[in-house]
Amino acid sequence: MSQSRFDTVFLAQRLTLLRTLQRMVDNPSTAEDLLQETYLRVTRALGERPVEHLEPFVFQTARNLALDHLRARRVQTRTLLDDVPEQVLHNVAAPLGSSEDAAHAGQLLKHLSVSLGQLSARQQRIFILSRLHGASHLEIARQLKVSASTVQKELKLIMAICIGVAERLS
Repeated sequence: MSQSRFDTVFLAQRLTLLRTLQRMVDNPSTAEDLLQETYLRVTRALGERPVEHLEPFVFQTARNLALDHLRARRVQTRTLLDDVPEQVLHNVAAPLGSSEDAAHAGQLLKHLSVSLGQLSARQQRIFILSRLHGASHLEIARQLKVSASTVQKELKLIMAICIGVAERLS
């Protein structure tokens, strides 16, 4: 299989590969990095041996890289949480953001506040109990005397509103 044939296949499948990687790792930047690594790995493999079924090989390479990334991230998270006492983690200073980041965050907060202010009193209460107090759907349902299904539906609607605001500002 020639490099030019691979380039043609890769370009034709690039968007599909990228979407697949984004769904797997839930991070557009990481997905782009994994896509580039896929290209490099397949190019290297083609230099070492012939590949009979190129498209499945490319997708499997991308999938394996994504799974390796997720596995490493899970190990890193577990190591951090297991090896460092929680009190120490909470005392670590967060890196300073840029003034641009602060302005964007302020704008996002302002828009979220406006959107959440338009919710009904019950929806606002559900949001506060769930997201700020960490109450379960069942606990909220009991407190507000509604079904857990109602709480779940309301939260789904509220989160869709929040995501919509964030996407508009991205």
